[in-house]
Amino acid sequence: MKRATHGRLARQITAAEAAALVKSGDWVEYGAILTQPDAFDRALAVRKAELRDVKIRSCLSMRPRAVVEADPKREHFNFYSWHFGAYDRKRHDGGLCHYIPCNLGEIPDYYRRFIDPPDVAVFKTCAADADGFFNLSASNLWHRAIASRAKIVVVEVSAGLPYVHGVENGLHMSEVDYVIEGDPGEPPALPNPPPCAADRAVATLIAAEIGAGACLQVGIGAMPNAVCSLLLESRVRDLGVHTEMMTDGLNDLYQGGFITGVAKTLDPGRIVFSFAVGSQALYRALHRNADFQCCPVEYTNLPQTIMQNEYVVAINNTTQMDLQGQASSESSGHRHISGTGGQLQFVRGAYASRGGKSFICMSSTYERHGQRQSRIVLNLASGSVVTTPRTDMMYAVTEYGIVNLKGKSVPERAAAMISLAHPDFREALARAAHEHRLIPRRFH
Repeated sequence: MKRATHGRLARQITAAEAAALVKSGDWVEYGAILTQPDAFDRALAVRKAELRDVKIRSCLSMRPRAVVEADPKREHFNFYSWHFGAYDRKRHDGGLCHYIPCNLGEIPDYYRRFIDPPDVAVFKTCAADADGFFNLSASNLWHRAIASRAKIVVVEVSAGLPYVHGVENGLHMSEVDYVIEGDPGEPPALPNPPPCAADRAVATLIAAEIGAGACLQVGIGAMPNAVCSLLLESRVRDLGVHTEMMTDGLNDLYQGGFITGVAKTLDPGRIVFSFAVGSQALYRALHRNADFQCCPVEYTNLPQTIMQNEYVVAINNTTQMDLQGQASSESSGHRHISGTGGQLQFVRGAYASRGGKSFICMSSTYERHGQRQSRIVLNLASGSVVTTPRTDMMYAVTEYGIVNLKGKSVPERAAAMISLAHPDFREALARAAHEHRLIPRRFH
């Protein structure tokens, strides 16, 4: 159902006037990543003394949120996120941000079926184009689903955002109630850490499994980036790309001219994504570049769409795996770190794709309080969330090897996972596996 526009056609108002539209008890939508508003956020924070129980939904904050910083006792605003970035994680640690469990590709449907119409939705966008559309830049996701239900829709226009081509990647002025002027500066960047030795070793193992004609999904992180860099170095040609998240490494591949997308069934010749985050160079590459297509997340992330491309290769990170192949990629115990995102949906979509492969990768160890710890464990840390179940796991990868768990029994899985662990931890893991009968004594 089309949302009523209350007889208004995108009337220009100030950020303070827009913030005055919010009432105590309202649900306010901030959108996601590059579309999160800044001028409106500051103006709303100024009103904190007048408001109680204003609930704000967002996703992957790239900058501090004024409403959170202004309310350290959480007396006025409650902040919720579909996926944590570093800022959201830190504020969650302090009790100032809450996670909303989800599969990213399902979120548009949540808004249409399960979430009450938001009271106010505010998105940062490009200025209206010649056709009257406020381009959503590099963050399409579920914004149109929100706008179709919200009681009031506000856009905060920014001259600094790249204009990104895509499918339904904008709001027409007839769908917008108010327009406010936003900051003209560059969008926030995400640092791209250089790969370490473990990242490069994992990348080498995965790259050897990828042939010509693959359709890549590349998650955010040093290991997926390292795979992209390695493919560039080895000049693997004619790989299709279907990405949930754009990274600097993938952009380097595009600029190098080795990713053409010609082998894809859907959108051949184009790089498809639902949001992009990275360097200013990435944003410049996206600006008005028809080779990139920013699409709703229900198009990029649902398994039934993913599987229509042949030979989909999904490459994602995790933080811990147990001996049966469960991956916890979003929490450490009860401490929430990131989110399910699109990992599980791409794991399933890649498996359903003809010739598809899914890789869940990690370094074998990490440092905690000066002590080296194994990421491969008998049991996931107490309270840790299972992101990818053992039944969905295909390839697991560390710098010590790569194993395919599909079709393997519990004893076979345990033995395979132990082989991926750091040598210093293998004996203890094997002993624990035998003690808990994951590997019986007579297992051959």
